[in-house]
Amino acid sequence: MSHLLIKPKAGTGHVTHVTPETAGWGYVGFDLHRLKPGETVSAKTGDREICLVFITGKGRVQAGGQELGLLGERMSPFEGKPWSVYVPQGSDWSVTAETELELAICAAPGLGGGLPVRVIAPDDLGQEVRGKGTNTRYVTNILPEGEPADSLLVVEVITPAGNTSSYPPHKHDRDDLPAESYLEETYYHRLNPPQGFGFQRVYTDDRSLDEAMAIEDGDVVLVPKGYHPCATCHGYDLYYLNVMAGPKRTWKFHNAVEHEWLTKL
Repeated sequence: MSHLLIKPKAGTGHVTHVTPETAGWGYVGFDLHRLKPGETVSAKTGDREICLVFITGKGRVQAGGQELGLLGERMSPFEGKPWSVYVPQGSDWSVTAETELELAICAAPGLGGGLPVRVIAPDDLGQEVRGKGTNTRYVTNILPEGEPADSLLVVEVITPAGNTSSYPPHKHDRDDLPAESYLEETYYHRLNPPQGFGFQRVYTDDRSLDEAMAIEDGDVVLVPKGYHPCATCHGYDLYYLNVMAGPKRTWKFHNAVEHEWLTKL
């Protein structure tokens, strides 16, 4: 199995854990908790900022000494937009599940920005359609670069069955602004129905990195560098949550030259 493919632990609890140390990079962290009603997860952010994303379910949230109330709405990541909470560095937080709850914790370095805790409601989120034909996908911007954060960029995407996504292949692995930014990235994948599968390839121009992976429900793919297109099979819609971070908080990408013609279609 590829070292870029992270399988979740079975059952409930803390099922996925990615840190800069485990990933071998410098910025992005990603954790996933599956909680039963009444269960609580809590932590301190330390020198990192986080974005809590309610993938499914409802929970009561406390962050930075504030009671934020009952958040969450959708019971499937394929139905509607998420509730999220931004929590800056130097804060504590906790979430207690009211229903079965799938909670993502997206993390990156805090830079001392002094930003406040804030709830990001579904009505606050912009959505867009990217691509055409069998390259169509639906994007929800949770924490885009136009909204305040120190390092984090967070977005979720739904790709209809049989379509490609993150395609034409693009990369963002050079700190060479304004042409391209260096951003590490994680993909958290869900399939509908859940027994489905798709594919993701992570590769560089010189093929020093070239990994092709079958992705299943709950998998995380690490993208330390290179191009990273994915595709889902007939009959199975694909959801993914992206977390990106790097030395500068901007998304400037470079398309694979040999596939650039696809952008003209």
